[in-house]
Amino acid sequence: MVAKTKKMVEPAFAKIVKEITANAELIRTRQEEKQAVLNEFDKEKKRYKTGKISAQALRSSTAKTNKELAKIDVSIRNAIKKVGNLTIQGRKFAVRQSPKTLRVSTGIVTKKRKKARKK
Repeated sequence: MVAKTKKMVEPAFAKIVKEITANAELIRTRQEEKQAVLNEFDKEKKRYKTGKISAQALRSSTAKTNKELAKIDVSIRNAIKKVGNLTIQGRKFAVRQSPKTLRVSTGIVTKKRKKARKK
């Protein structure tokens, strides 16, 4: 009888890595969106200071911007949670790949027995 070693199911692990990468890219995209919203609001403030828009229009823009920023923050937090969960899943998958301890002798291959724990 020949002993067999564990072999990682690479497509399954690759899928986890791919999902982590996709979510990391989503986080980066949302961060860029957030910066664009902030830049747009900065332009609105400059327009107010130069007198091109009214204070009421700026207040309206402020409320709209705050809502948009809150939505983006929620999206980023959800993506971060998902990356965290996927990372845990990937770690569990990798831990299951720990090698079996085998010993060989002239006649047979045996599994090494675990020592009893002392309390």
